[in-house]
Amino acid sequence: MDQKEIDRIIEMAWEDRTPFEAIKIQFNFSEANVIELMRKELKRTSFNLWRKRVNSGVSQKHAQKRNPEITRFKCSLQRGITMNKISKR
Repeated sequence: MDQKEIDRIIEMAWEDRTPFEAIKIQFNFSEANVIELMRKELKRTSFNLWRKRVNSGVSQKHAQKRNPEITRFKCSLQRGITMNKISKR
């Protein structure tokens, strides 16, 4: 896996509205793989903050906890993502 893919997985993991299932579909990385990657790539304090946020209920990282009316992985206002960069609005 190259650095661009790792950066994108980390970015998706930090986003509250991107569920682990979206990461699984796009990169074939399970939740356990994402946690392992985050633990390896982030500083200890950053990893702890991320885990706390994911488990706090604020984040919608698990599809089971999401509102069933949400059927997309990205915000409707977000433009396409190309080469690991989000296009400007």
